[in-house]
Amino acid sequence: MSSIDAFLPAFALAPAALMTAAAVLLTLRPGADTAVWARFRVLAALALPCALAQPVALWALQGQMSTQATAGWVSWLSTGQLTAWMAALVQLLGTVIGVFSARYLHGEPGQRRYAGAFAGVLASVHLLLLAGHWLMLIIAWAAVGLCLRRLLCFYTDRPFALLAAHKKRIADRLADLLLLAAAALAWTAVGSGSFADLWAHLAHQGASVALQASAVCLVLAVVLRTALFPVHGWLIQVMEAPTPVSALLHAGVVNLGGYLLIQFAPLLAVSPAARWLLVAFGLGTALLAGLVMLTRISIKVRLAWSTVAQMGFMVLECGLGLYELAALHLIAHSLYKAHAFLSASSIVRETRSQMMRGRTRAAAPSLMLAPAGSIAIVLLVQALLAAGDWPWWWNGVLALAWAPLLWVPVTDGGAAAASGQRMVFGATLVAVLTAVAALAHRLPLGVSDAPFHAAGPVALAGMALLYLCLTMLQWRPERFAVWHRWSYAGFYVDELYTRLALRLWPARWTPDAALHTPPPSAGTQPAVNEK
Repeated sequence: MSSIDAFLPAFALAPAALMTAAAVLLTLRPGADTAVWARFRVLAALALPCALAQPVALWALQGQMSTQATAGWVSWLSTGQLTAWMAALVQLLGTVIGVFSARYLHGEPGQRRYAGAFAGVLASVHLLLLAGHWLMLIIAWAAVGLCLRRLLCFYTDRPFALLAAHKKRIADRLADLLLLAAAALAWTAVGSGSFADLWAHLAHQGASVALQASAVCLVLAVVLRTALFPVHGWLIQVMEAPTPVSALLHAGVVNLGGYLLIQFAPLLAVSPAARWLLVAFGLGTALLAGLVMLTRISIKVRLAWSTVAQMGFMVLECGLGLYELAALHLIAHSLYKAHAFLSASSIVRETRSQMMRGRTRAAAPSLMLAPAGSIAIVLLVQALLAAGDWPWWWNGVLALAWAPLLWVPVTDGGAAAASGQRMVFGATLVAVLTAVAALAHRLPLGVSDAPFHAAGPVALAGMALLYLCLTMLQWRPERFAVWHRWSYAGFYVDELYTRLALRLWPARWTPDAALHTPPPSAGTQPAVNEK
């Protein structure tokens, strides 16, 4: 093993080690709140440059690194290019959200407990990113859930936060069992728990029935951990947690499922059943969550439903084998959601001003012509840049996803110039998004696509159905009142899961101070969701 092969894994462990030290130090050592956050800032400031330097170091030394799996403790670690980019992203967002937390929780009790759990989440996520062995992956993913639960239940007097944490715990335990099953099947087939040995086995001997079953178990574990339908409800109800926790959860933790799917691309490639499951769960979640999001009023709740829809779309991309787009989607979604939650107050002000101006509907001609205009722009940008070599059906999916940007609102006359400006702005935005997606394929992410052509037309049909529902809601909203009620209720999927969860694992999810107040039935949609 060369010195470089040993140096890079040790260097990659630095952020995880510093955040682990922060979690232990902040939890065990007493001190004033200002001192607690000062210690966190110091350790986070040390970890941040180590994380940011990893992609640069890997790019500079990639020609000198061994391509063979190394022995010893290094074989337990994964130090690929995507891992380095994700470590830099996690530490950057974690540092920013941690500094924001110190201001947000000023004067609140229990800040030392919060800071320790926050650092514990960051340390566990870093270890999960570096996992190159089944045991390390299982331990790190379980640690993420345990530390995150302390943050979700920070306000112990909020019953729906406790209920959401309980529902998440059930989903996590089921995911842990499935991950253990996936590890056992793969370990038995390969004879080793190392991922490097697994990739080598797949390359030389192909996939056995046990490895295909392992891929299915892994996919189901990711579905449970990523808050896809039908176990998505806890992600909506954790809006009761502090806003920085929501930012950490939506910008980082729920994205881990997408990262693991990208890392396990060689295993998914040999299991059509696993890929079809990803397409089914991803497309179904994107469709249903996209429709529900349209009916929500609360800014934070709409952001939460947006996360559910985006997670479905990201899982769909992985199922279709478009791993480069999934990686870019993951990075962009993390940055956007962190900014959205940390600046929620300004978004509320903007939304209120829009409501004061009144809601506008899109003109019928633009609803019909927008998909054609969008696909024309996508194809033109691709031809000009000679980039974006994704399958033909993905052009249609992107065009339908971006078509609403070309909608022109109904005007009362005399506003033709404003409508024209709106159309030009929308067309420019579609062109920019297409150019970014096409050029991003050249980024050194260390990811390769493996298109699943059999499922491509299915994804295209699903996006067409979603666009049809959107146009009907814009065109004749008064004729879809019944659908609106069902959509507002989330199609009652979470109510069914809540009833089942409390029946299988009963728990007292009301705080002690509220024991004399009868809790609402599990089948009702709590009003707290729209605060």
